[in-house]
Amino acid sequence: MLSGLAIAGTAALLAGCGSAPESSSTSGGDASDYLPCMVSDAGGFDDKSFNQLGYEGLTKAADELGVEPKTVESAAETDYAANLQSLVDQGCNTIVTVGFLLAPAAAEAAAANPDVEFVSIDDTVDLDFDGTTDEPNIKPIIFDTAQAAFLAGYLSAGVTETGVVGTFGGMNIPTVTIFMDGFAQGVDYYNEQNGTDVKVVGWDRATEDGSFTGGFEANDTARQIAQGLIDQNVDVLLPVGGPIYQSAAAAIEDSGKTIALLGVDADVFETDPSVSSLLLTSILKQIDVGVYDAIMAAGGGEFDVTPFIGTLDNGGVGLAPLHDWEANVPADLMTQVEELQQAIIDGDLTVESYLAQ
Repeated sequence: MLSGLAIAGTAALLAGCGSAPESSSTSGGDASDYLPCMVSDAGGFDDKSFNQLGYEGLTKAADELGVEPKTVESAAETDYAANLQSLVDQGCNTIVTVGFLLAPAAAEAAAANPDVEFVSIDDTVDLDFDGTTDEPNIKPIIFDTAQAAFLAGYLSAGVTETGVVGTFGGMNIPTVTIFMDGFAQGVDYYNEQNGTDVKVVGWDRATEDGSFTGGFEANDTARQIAQGLIDQNVDVLLPVGGPIYQSAAAAIEDSGKTIALLGVDADVFETDPSVSSLLLTSILKQIDVGVYDAIMAAGGGEFDVTPFIGTLDNGGVGLAPLHDWEANVPADLMTQVEELQQAIIDGDLTVESYLAQ
């Protein structure tokens, strides 16, 4: 059931999607009585990934509004409902739920508390699959990261020396596999355009299955899966699932091989300097800006439930700079990546995903 939560009916939501979130310094006026809140997914607010980005967006908006936000971290899925209820009980005006897996709990809380505003990160909260968000007090903020992952896949196929690139995820859910599938599409396109045969391990587009850790923790399981891919001769590795990249980085360092790491959500080069030397780039989604704009609007009494869907066109997704890897990437390859980005924006090249129009 979870695998379909964000898929069914998305086309109807796309028709009403909002414009790109843009930072604004305009205060929402007297918001001293306004209380913004947030519930994290498992992994916590220091995951250097999507939970952290959401938290940064919330705190930035709260600072500008002159209010003190309330936050609660989830250690497991069983915490979601109780954490949401605790924030409702504390009088929160707007509650941000960070992560696809919180959608069922968010829908239940929103239905039971129609006067509370909810912002859902990474899910449309369409549990009855009718093409609309289930409750009128929920704003979805979602991202077509397949577009940016396509560019990362093409780039990776262009820099690999072994001819094998790999990916693995935390769980087989759409917000994870959208990265993995977009990545594989980019590799396939590189092969088509250049007559090469770069292989992707860890994800099978035909079966829509691959290598998963079963969670979003940096642990031995994640490290073992990363090692298994390294043993298949990969020299570019994309872990998708918050802090599991840390386990991948440890496996890369232990291998003694030159293997490029790809980050997701945030620019991991900036959020975690301990792995910066390994990073080729990161596949970005502007969760922080989306949360910031939603809270600023709500704090000013202008809460808008129109879904925001991040794309390359509106700047909601993209690739981070190459940073230390720039000298190792041929200039003509980056020119090709930039041309592909424009082709996707112009509609001349379609990247398949459950969020594609």
